This record gives sequence, C-alpha cells and structure tokens, in this order.
Amino acid sequence: MTPRLSAHGVVKRFPGVLALDGVDLDIRGGEVVAVVGENGAGKSTLMKILAGVLTPDAGELRLDGAPLLLPDVRAADRAGIALIHQELNLADNLDLAGNLHLGREPRRGPRGLGWIDRSRLERDSRDLLRRVGLDLPPTTLTAELSIGQRQMLEIARALGRSARFLILDEPTSSLSAAETERLLGLIAELRAEGTGIVYISHRLGEITRIADRVVVLRDGARTAELSGGEIERGRMVREMVGRELESLDSCERALGEVRLEIRGLPMAPEAPVLDLDVRSGEIVGLAGLVGSGRSELLGAIFGVAPRSHGRVRVDAREIPPGSPPASVAAGLGLVPEERGRQGLVLEGTIHENLALPGWRRTSRRGWVRSDEARANSRSVVRSLDIRPGDATRAAGTLSGGNQQKVALGKWLPLEPVVLLLDEPTRGVDVGARLEIHRRLQELASAGLAILFASSEMEEVLGLSDRVLVLHEGRIAGELPRERLSEEAVLSLATGSEAAP
Repeated sequence: MTPRLSAHGVVKRFPGVLALDGVDLDIRGGEVVAVVGENGAGKSTLMKILAGVLTPDAGELRLDGAPLLLPDVRAADRAGIALIHQELNLADNLDLAGNLHLGREPRRGPRGLGWIDRSRLERDSRDLLRRVGLDLPPTTLTAELSIGQRQMLEIARALGRSARFLILDEPTSSLSAAETERLLGLIAELRAEGTGIVYISHRLGEITRIADRVVVLRDGARTAELSGGEIERGRMVREMVGRELESLDSCERALGEVRLEIRGLPMAPEAPVLDLDVRSGEIVGLAGLVGSGRSELLGAIFGVAPRSHGRVRVDAREIPPGSPPASVAAGLGLVPEERGRQGLVLEGTIHENLALPGWRRTSRRGWVRSDEARANSRSVVRSLDIRPGDATRAAGTLSGGNQQKVALGKWLPLEPVVLLLDEPTRGVDVGARLEIHRRLQELASAGLAILFASSEMEEVLGLSDRVLVLHEGRIAGELPRERLSEEAVLSLATGSEAAP
C-alpha cells in the first residue's frame, strides 16, 4: 500500500496571530508536493506540526488512514517523518559522524548497551556523505563546514533515518548551483524509491521542475492547489500574493564621492590583492561560485574575518582590522549570510534586536533610553512592514523573510554610509524580496553606498549598477550594467580570460 500522510482542518494559534486556519494537506509516497506562500503564510508552522515540533490547536493528522498523534519529534521519527529546518540545527562541537547519528549511535555488546561502535559509525557515515556529494572524512569537525555543506549534512542526517516522508524547508537557500542540482537529483531518486517529499522553496523555478502538486497558503489558509501545466511561476505568484506583482524598475542615480575604499586586501595566499571602490548612491554586486571569496571579502571589510594587511577606508577614515565596533562607528553596517547564527539573537525580541547596534547612541551613562529605542523600533517595523508588527515578539518566532527584514532594519536607525549585505534575500518570498530590493534602491538614492554578495543570478542582474565577479579570491572582471548578462557573469566566475 502506498504510504499516505494527511492533515485535516489544522488550526494553530499564537498570541495575537492565527497562523493556520483549517488547513488540509495530503502527501502520498512517491510524489513531491510543494507548499508555497509568502513569508508568514503558515508554511513552516504546518511543517512543524507534521514533524511533531508543534501540536495543533484543532484538526487531526492521519498516517495511512489511521489517526496520528505526534506529541514530540521522537514520535514523528518513529512514524517515519523527518523535517529539515530552514535554520540548521547541528552540533558544531561534534564531527560529521557524530551529527549524522546523534541519539541513535550504533553500539557494541548485547542489546546495543555497550560502547559506541565507532568503526560502524564512520562506515555508515561515509555512505550517507557520499550520497549527498559531501567528499569529506566523517571525522571532520562540523564547525569547519560552510553553510552549504551544513545544509547537505542535515539532508544526509535525514536520509540516515530512512524516513518515509521527508519535509524540506528552503533546502537550497544556501546551496551553490552544483549542490542544488545534486539535491534535486537526489529528490528524484527518493521519489522513485517511494518516499513522499514535501518541498518548501521561494525558488519557484525549482518547483516547476520537481513538483507533482503545489499547495498554496495565504495568511494561514489554503487558497489553491495546482498540478500539471498549472504549475508555472506567474500562476504561483498570483495565488500566493493575491495580486499581480509590480516589477522592480532599474533607476538611474547620481553617483557621489567614494564612500568605501579598499586597497591591497588579500583574500587568498597566492591570489592578487583586491582594490575596489563603492560610491555614494551606488549598488555594487559581488558574484562568483561558492568558495570564490564573496563572504570572506565582506567579513574582512567589516572586521569579522581575518585581515593581515590591506587598507579599508570609509569616507577617508581608516578602519583597523578585526574591529567591528570601529566599523560601526565609521558608518559601516553588515547583514551576514546566516541571520540565525550571525545576524540575530533569536531568543531576543524584535525590539531588542533592532536596538542592538545602536545601543550606545540611545544610552546615557550605561542606561538605555528606552523611549528613544522603542520609537526607533516602531519606525523600522513600519518602514519594512515587519509582520507581525508586535516588537515584543521573539525574533525566532518570525518567518524567515521577516527575520531578514529585522537583520536589515537594525542598521537603519544608525543611518550608515556603507551597507554590506551577504545573500540579502536568502529564504525570502517573492513579495518580500521585491520590498527589500525596493528599499535598497531607496537607500542608495538617498546616498548610501551598497556592496552585496548573492548567489541568486536574477538578484545580481536586477539590482546591481555594476558587478564584480570573484574567482578563487581575486576579481576576475568587472561588468557595468550595460554589459550584464548571465553568460558574462558565469564566464568570469568559472575562470575564463574574458567575459563575452
């Protein structure tokens, strides 16, 4: 019999928010069901209910037609349901093998009560790592992995549990193009083996490739189900937002003086040093393959990554290496790639996160002037349309897109002169992405200098005034807007001598 997992009339409430309003979902073994919707539509809440992380306030779950109670994650694991969260959940102090088998380590001795069988642990781990394309020893420390490698490790861990139903929440948001292709191929294999896949992604092109059905959520309610030829980008966007989205028009801006000046910055031991300038009113994109040095460059500029020599100046003011406070004081802001680990305190409230970078400005003799800080928070929440608008909510309870808005918005009260962004719309829906892009254009029009790195080709081409393409820690070429194309970027990113 084909396995079947169902949700019927599921309701979930949080204080002041109806997250799910009578949602139905049906997943059968051997099919891929995509769940789409804007940030805050209820997608992640529904997935957490299916995986035993949350319990519904009303409605029921069924497995193979029988009622299913999932009081916790262990119960979901026993039922053959595995969830890979958008925000990764790995133990950095363990090696890969330890993470892959955490809580179910093979043991020696009678009834599995003896010492951990390390040789079997590593042998089984090598098979799982090979399946997801991670060519690393099982003894590698997890803390050493890139974010893309960490995502693949999470997927390998789920495969090791032999789940009958696999739920993937934004699985490619941190992956390179090659890693994404590998994952989509793996999903096709699992579908052929009879696994039921639930796939959440804001990358609608992936959904058109792999989904058998698409379920659309809007404001906590199921609004549509698409199949076959109905699964196309325009139709999905209309169902998600309930309207036609305006396109983001490129805008000509008058460029001012140089705000950010980089000279002689080394990014790799044998690579040439980097020189670059970003002017007032300019949006400069950093493109390149994974490992090209985009994130390392932004980190070195801001002071959170090593910089042995070279010079960084903001408005002709030199920034010492390894000093984020000096960077902030000079007018630099950084929105990092991993918002959950580097950009936000998820246990803190929206207000606390928005107030963090500017606490020195809103304090006197060590005491924060709460009225000023809260007024700043209310202004940012309104300006970026952070939902829900209650600034006393914990940042960790927000959808990914709204967390990203908080990570960006915390810099706005400081009125920075240079903003650095690493993957500015990772895990953000099409509507919120448009809002963030429009806001960045407005900031640039007001005189801000923006330098951003992105693996989303559409974002690089649509937002940049010019693009610097990195290859193995060096600038392989510069493309002005009139010469921007996917072919030109990829030619330089892969090490060609010149862009077409």
